[in-house]
Amino acid sequence: MSPAAPRVLVVDDEPAIREALCFALERDGCEIATAGSLREARKAAPGVDLIVLDLVLPDGAGLDFLRELRTTSDVAVIVLTSRDDEQDRVLGLTLGADDYVVKPFSPREVAARVRAVLRRVRPVVGEPSVDGVVDAHATTALVLEGPRGLCLDLRARRASLSGAQLSLSRTEFNLLATLLREPDKVFERQALLDAVWGQDVVVGERTVDVHIKALRRKLEEASSAGELIETVRGVGYRLRQESRARTVELK
Repeated sequence: MSPAAPRVLVVDDEPAIREALCFALERDGCEIATAGSLREARKAAPGVDLIVLDLVLPDGAGLDFLRELRTTSDVAVIVLTSRDDEQDRVLGLTLGADDYVVKPFSPREVAARVRAVLRRVRPVVGEPSVDGVVDAHATTALVLEGPRGLCLDLRARRASLSGAQLSLSRTEFNLLATLLREPDKVFERQALLDAVWGQDVVVGERTVDVHIKALRRKLEEASSAGELIETVRGVGYRLRQESRARTVELK
């Protein structure tokens, strides 16, 4: 049986943008719902696979809606912003957005990012996703353990540090899992893009920096013992080499 078409909700108060995005996404085989306000978005959001969310809406802020969503749902979210402002992007990622697009943008670019995110969030049951993290319904659970009590349960997709639970977005979790699998390795930004986003995505290396910054903030809030993710100037990132990570296989 072929998988059902992904359901995408486009939330933007500009009809021309909604129409252009709907056309591009429908060509990719998505089922589309639209909303021009937060009130409409709240009604349309249940049951969708991904939300394309403008941050500026006539009846409130898209970031407030994202914050509400994350209290009850892990639905994938790509935020749209007309401000090329790092603070907006980092806040969106910190609240749990999977990706961001800065206006003006090409509808084809948004469609490509939607495809990339959907590949990460809709893996075939029992198969690794594009980033190699085991799907939640697989029969074998893997637990990665690292320095300072860092622990990632790949099956349950739970993360903790020094006993404190970490509230990570899907992308943050996958980034941390990639670094934790090889703590002695320095990952170039392109290597992280390939491992977490996939080799045919359109996002740039700056996307890695923004996600790493948001991930660092959450790790530092959970533990005051210093940075776990080290920047290797001119190269990329690695997990600090305080101890080797350990992989635990649970039958």
